[in-house]
Parts: sequence; C-alpha cells; structure tokens
Amino acid sequence: MSTVHTVFHPGTPGPDPLPTVVAIHGHGANGFDLLGLGPYLAAGRVLLLCPEAEFVLQPGLLSYTWFESAPPQRRTEREFERVTAILDEFIVEAVPRYGGDPDRTVLMGFSQGGTLAYRLGLAAPARFRGVAALSTWLPEEAEARAERSGLAALPLLVQHGLDDTMIDVERARDSRDRLHTLGAQVDYREYPMAHEIRPESMRDLSAWLERVLELPEVGTGA
Repeated sequence: MSTVHTVFHPGTPGPDPLPTVVAIHGHGANGFDLLGLGPYLAAGRVLLLCPEAEFVLQPGLLSYTWFESAPPQRRTEREFERVTAILDEFIVEAVPRYGGDPDRTVLMGFSQGGTLAYRLGLAAPARFRGVAALSTWLPEEAEARAERSGLAALPLLVQHGLDDTMIDVERARDSRDRLHTLGAQVDYREYPMAHEIRPESMRDLSAWLERVLELPEVGTGA
C-alpha cells in the first residue's frame, strides 16, 4: 500500500470486523486533519482511515492537495479519475488490513475530499453503507458515472455552512438538487458556520453514522 495514511482504531478488536469510515481530507490539509474526529464519531466505535493526498502545496508544511495541476490550468477529468483509482485501491487494501468491514464502510469527504467521496460512492452505491459530503459540491465526474439504479438505497448526508466563504452554500444546494434528479435520497443540512465542522454538525454526523452502520445505542450492550 503506497498511500500515506493515518488510522484511528477503536481498541481491541472483537470477533467481527469493525465498522469503518474512510475520511478524505480537503485541499491544503493532510492525513491528520480528520483523524481527531475518531473519538467523537459514534462514540469512538468506528475504525477511521484517513488517506493523505499526494501533492505538496507548500514545502516544509503539512499541506497537500489531491490533484496535480499546472496553473493556470484546472485539474483534468483524467487526473480526477487517476486519483479516484488510487483511493479505490487504498480502500480495498486498508479496510481489511486494519480489521475493518468492507460490508460496513462509509465514505466521508470534506471540501475537495468530498468530491472524491461522491465519485467513489455514487458509482458503486451497493458497495458502501453511505456517503457523508461535508462542505463540498457534486463534481461532474461523479454525476456522469453515478449508478442511478442503486442510488435510492444509498444513504447520503450533506452538511454545509451558511457562512462558508470558500464554497458557497448555493453550490451545496445545487448539488442536492442534482442528486435528487439522479434519484438519490439526501439528508441535507445547513448550519450557522463557515468552512468547518462545528459541534452541532458533528453530533448530526455521528448520529447518522450510528444509523447507517447499524450500531447499538451506547450503554445498551446490544
């Protein structure tokens, strides 16, 4: 496995594979950026895998981006698909390696990472338990390659800040509408926040993960 990554493990593994979240960070972040969510997602009961992007933005700083682009050119569809293939290979290898459950895996992506989560999840809705798209937008590549026949059964959580100055909330609303056109059922939520994850959105994300991963309520012992 060549992709650099970090891991939050919920503890001593039991007899069954662990429910898993693959968290894809955004532009300018790194593999540690979303790792701190581990103890708070579903009360720390999920395996959290955080791959790190390939390209350094600023030498000497932990600042990476997923796509190679030569200014003033934008990233190409070919580059988007190349990175998608790398992440797909990472998921196939990393989930079982760390004791995760390939049949109980959720994709989560923030900002640029959310575009990749959309691309992977919409193309193979039966493969994942859900997609959480945080402060992001639906890219054309994901829309074009979506497996429409299975989208209605794929849980989709979309969270966005009303005060997001990096990705305007209208882009999230447009993404929601396009997802509906594809036949997807979307749990869409807006918050009084900027380009970030706040306590309220974290609580909703955690509760959503517990539902789609079919985790028992904390303290029930079920």
